[in-house]
Amino acid sequence: MHQTLEGGVIFTDPFALDILDDDTRARLPEMANDPSHRPMRLFIAARSRFSEDALTTCAARGVRQAVILGAGLDTFSLRNPHADKGMRVFEVDYPATQMWKRERIKQAGLQTPTSLTFAPVDFERQSLSDGLAAAGFRSDRPAYFQWLGVVPYLTREAIVATLDFIARISGAEVVFDYTEPFENFSPAVRANAMAIATRTASLGEPWLSLFDPAEMSSLLRDRRFSHTEDFTRADIADRYYGDLKRGTAPGAGPHLVRAKSK
Repeated sequence: MHQTLEGGVIFTDPFALDILDDDTRARLPEMANDPSHRPMRLFIAARSRFSEDALTTCAARGVRQAVILGAGLDTFSLRNPHADKGMRVFEVDYPATQMWKRERIKQAGLQTPTSLTFAPVDFERQSLSDGLAAAGFRSDRPAYFQWLGVVPYLTREAIVATLDFIARISGAEVVFDYTEPFENFSPAVRANAMAIATRTASLGEPWLSLFDPAEMSSLLRDRRFSHTEDFTRADIADRYYGDLKRGTAPGAGPHLVRAKSK
């Protein structure tokens, strides 16, 4: 919707519409007419822009492994501007989700690039470390991890385990988003956030983990990340929204974190 309603002004993705199935694409006009989707739409566009900007910085310092955690229909691997530099992309997701993704790529008439490796991981039977190793990932080399739209749906144990794994990789960097507890939100924003959480729960994906910023800071500090940045929704709006910032509500909301291991 951001590509059509706002012309991709925050984040341009030429494959965003192509990779959708016909039924989903047909529902977009109805969603576009619902103003309650706008705050999340702009944030999703901005978080992808923020992450890929960070990845470009990592590529400039020689990182040649990018891991997309919970990849879903993310299209970075199809657009990878660093492939000619040797940047390999590892997409991590549940096996059934990856089969769906591969079918969508095929039906859209797109090619799976040679720089992309699918790393199917059944987290009930396999660790992230083992799943990536089986796909050829080198944990003795620096890597960039994109972890967007995933943290709220995980248990704290799973979140900590993932951060522990990333922190053990020298020269690794991760960008992820998290959401503050509902009680931190203003009443108007709280209602919208709770409606989103209710909608995802009805689809079998409840929000399990919300964090106060101080709590997230402590979590990262305990993992001994050498440098962390935590950006509020207002910070992201100031950086990326431009004229689209008009009408956005201040206060608590989703955050974007960028953290580097030692």
